Amino acid sequence: MRYWLMKSEPASFSLDTLKACPKKTTMWDGVRNYQARNFLRDEFERGDLAFFYHSSCEEPGIVGIVEVVKEAYPDPTALDPENHHYDPREKAEAPRWFVVDVKLKRALKRTIGLAELKTHEALAGMRLLATGNRLSVMPVSAEEWRYILALE
Repeated sequence: MRYWLMKSEPASFSLDTLKACPKKTTMWDGVRNYQARNFLRDEFERGDLAFFYHSSCEEPGIVGIVEVVKEAYPDPTALDPENHHYDPREKAEAPRWFVVDVKLKRALKRTIGLAELKTHEALAGMRLLATGNRLSVMPVSAEEWRYILALE
């Protein structure tokens, strides 16, 4: 099993939005960065766990845990001209963008904010905390995963 961090802007899709989905499950769509796409497409596996991270908000931070319940498949929103994730370059026969399905495992007992994460020396090498990192999907080491859960 691998561990991940998946960012979403709560104004667009929040943990509460996921809680309200049927079976608390959704496809994780709209990834439009090639490196993040490669993680989704090539490395995510059923059963992997990910931190659900609220970004671009008053208090960015980790708010929950999701489980990958379906491995990568082409992102249908990329082909839908009515969807804000539409990509006119996308071709059904040669998909460029991919999604995975995730299911809410649980909300964290509290938000573990970005500012707090930055204060922990044990997390100094965490990809999320690297200067200039703006990936919406990124790996988390097993050590980082355990350390963050202990902060809860």
